[in-house]
Amino acid sequence: MRLYRLLRPLRWGGLLILLATPVAAAPCPTPPSPAAVEALVARLAEWDDAYYRRGQSAVSDDVYDQARTRLEAWRRCFPERVPAAVAPGYPPGEARHPIPQTGLAKLPDAEAVARWLVRRRDAWIQPKVDGVAVTLAYRRGELVAAISRGDGERGQDWIRRVRRLPAVPARLPEPRDAVLQGELYRRLEGHVQAEAGDGGARAEVSGLMARDRLDDAEAAKIGLFVWDWPDGPDDMDKRLAGLAALGFVDTLAYTHPVVDLAAVRRWRRAWFQGPLPFATDGVVLRQASRPPAAAWRAEPPDWAVAWKHPPREALAEVRGVEFRIGRTGRITPLLHLHPVTLEGRTIRRVGVGSLSRWREMDIHAGDHVIIALAGLTIPRLEAVAWRGAERRPLRLPDPEAYHALSCLRASPGCEAQFLERLAWLSGPEALDLAGVGPGTWEALVEAGLIEGLLDWLTLDQRALRRAHGIGEVRAGRLVATFAATRESPFARWLQALGAPPGVEAGLPADWRTLAGQGVDDWTALPGVGPERAEGLTEFFAHPEVRRQAERLAGLGVAGFGR
Repeated sequence: MRLYRLLRPLRWGGLLILLATPVAAAPCPTPPSPAAVEALVARLAEWDDAYYRRGQSAVSDDVYDQARTRLEAWRRCFPERVPAAVAPGYPPGEARHPIPQTGLAKLPDAEAVARWLVRRRDAWIQPKVDGVAVTLAYRRGELVAAISRGDGERGQDWIRRVRRLPAVPARLPEPRDAVLQGELYRRLEGHVQAEAGDGGARAEVSGLMARDRLDDAEAAKIGLFVWDWPDGPDDMDKRLAGLAALGFVDTLAYTHPVVDLAAVRRWRRAWFQGPLPFATDGVVLRQASRPPAAAWRAEPPDWAVAWKHPPREALAEVRGVEFRIGRTGRITPLLHLHPVTLEGRTIRRVGVGSLSRWREMDIHAGDHVIIALAGLTIPRLEAVAWRGAERRPLRLPDPEAYHALSCLRASPGCEAQFLERLAWLSGPEALDLAGVGPGTWEALVEAGLIEGLLDWLTLDQRALRRAHGIGEVRAGRLVATFAATRESPFARWLQALGAPPGVEAGLPADWRTLAGQGVDDWTALPGVGPERAEGLTEFFAHPEVRRQAERLAGLGVAGFGR
């Protein structure tokens, strides 16, 4: 459950102070505009309304926490611009908790965990089960109350719903009074948090508990993890053994003593990367000794804290939008971001995927987006978190102007695609020119030395030295590298010119044979369909491609002779 969401507004300060500590050490950001503040406050209000009133998680806890922290940083640095944040919370409900639910403060990092541990000799660790909190009250062994978290002092009366849950015993094995606090969770099989995330498990449980009726199948989906027994034995070993005797064996199985940070890290990693029957969003550290239950308050105590798992998503502000035109004319929108860190990686840009997806999402500078990592390495755009207040129109390239045969020469509007063609030509898929990359081609084009795709073949050392960054030694190496390409195989030259896929099926052959094939000839080859055949025919018939082929023939390149 979101840690920010556990407390009433008047009692939110304890958690806020803890979270503000690392923020305060950082320099203040650029002052936000009133419109930017209004946009963030409005979006947080929307997310809170969805979460508390409808039981829906519009965004992950990671994104919510980052957005809330950003608002607090703005408030700390610019109190005159940013109103005081109103802490969200569930409606208090009519049922009073017999013992308040305290909530948990969140430790930001391993150093904070180490500082918490150094003052305690009786620390224990549990997985932080990702579900909805509940208080269960037993009188003489009979379940008499089940109360939702609410504001920690009062919650909703869930007794009718909870009585439907097989995971919650209606009667204890012995006739005793007991107050138990725990988590109702979605039962999962072999759930690995690092791979699957929460998978909407908590939201599903929240939705089920909001229903007026639960059928048997729905009730069986919900499990119970008792994380504390406030009026139980003082000694932790006796407390765990007592819970196991009452039938709550998971508490004993998933609660372990820890003496140092290394032990905490081992359990946290094991529960993050290993299979569990529930989703988790971190670990909970508990001090075995704690005040008597009568002293508990609905606010984070100092004897229990949470350390959440690494965030799976990051909130990033868009600095600008670039539309990159690839070698084949494909237009790929790229978002330039204010740097964010995710799983140890600094992310400064992310691709949108396609022009149609960008149009659908309509992302501009100033918008805030949600970023994840695909395969733990590649940044992936997940969604727009909220839009910036000022949205300036963007100049989009015309999709009709760019295609597989456009920009075969350097001309106005063709700079990007032409450079991509040159980069492909020198890359491993084509001529594989050592030491020749995009920077080289850009320097040669800017110096006016290259206008056609093969102009570099006839450049001498003196001409090359006119390009920025190319001295005498490098110019000599480039002349030798360029000259050596004349001995490259015919197939590599076809790749360098940008021949469409499918030409391999026509080899071995020479240029004249391939250029003489029509659509029917190409379609007759294995794996070449009508659309690809049309592309191959157009490629070999294109005037600029033919001119380049004649040029190679004049230079004696194998396969292009008359």
